[in-house]
Amino acid sequence: MRIEEILSQALERVGNDRYILSLAVGQRADELSKGAKPLLENSTIKNMKYTDIAIKEIASGVLTIEGIEKNN
Repeated sequence: MRIEEILSQALERVGNDRYILSLAVGQRADELSKGAKPLLENSTIKNMKYTDIAIKEIASGVLTIEGIEKNN
């Protein structure tokens, strides 16, 4: 899956709010850089940057952002 598709899915999860997504990605990437364990399988995130891992975690739904609910 291309990063554009993953980013689109992540945006949908935060109600298409780019500001909230950027804050969440930045915070999660910081956590990962300080040693937090990724919530995805290691084989799928090999050689990925922390920001890409964070976006993928949000897009796949394994990382939820407190206070944000997806409205259907």
